[in-house]
Amino acid sequence: MILLVAPEIPANSNAERRQLVSSSIFATVILIMTEVMFFAALISAYMIIRSGAEEWPPWGQPRLPVFATALNSLTLLASAFCLHRSVKVFSSQASQSKQLLALTIALGTVFVSVQGYEWVQLISFGLTITSSTYGGVFYLIIGAHGLHVIGGLLALLACLRRLNSTSQQLTIDNLRAAQIFWYFVVGVWPVLYTLVYLL
Repeated sequence: MILLVAPEIPANSNAERRQLVSSSIFATVILIMTEVMFFAALISAYMIIRSGAEEWPPWGQPRLPVFATALNSLTLLASAFCLHRSVKVFSSQASQSKQLLALTIALGTVFVSVQGYEWVQLISFGLTITSSTYGGVFYLIIGAHGLHVIGGLLALLACLRRLNSTSQQLTIDNLRAAQIFWYFVVGVWPVLYTLVYLL
């Protein structure tokens, strides 16, 4: 007769067991999963509306600033690189990490500001939410992304503030959670740019 004996587990093992994934990172991943479905729904609706239109964009509607937006997109991509470097040197070079994080925020702010300026120009040229279905879906999709960029910037600003704080220290997991969300914001933009501006 063979007896299977389970190894003894110390009473305090649960307390000492290391958490594989931090709660902040786990929550961010769950959030991104819902955001992927949200943008997938927006893109699907856009494609359905576009396929049913006789002409796209409609005649008489101003054309989108394709080249200027492409250049502006480079600032968003550059911000992702700066954030990558900031996380990489977080533990070894705190001051450089702080500078790179500030640069990430600056580049993201430039992206949003240029997008806002383009919107003002397009509205002055007659492209509004109510001018056509084309205008409505444009502002819905690009505006949704813009709000996510602003949300990402607020998260990065919170990280920068904690980097400068002596009472609330920023952990690498906090920064990585903000990094994951920012990567999502940056990663979804080329898809939206291609669909809305180029195709």
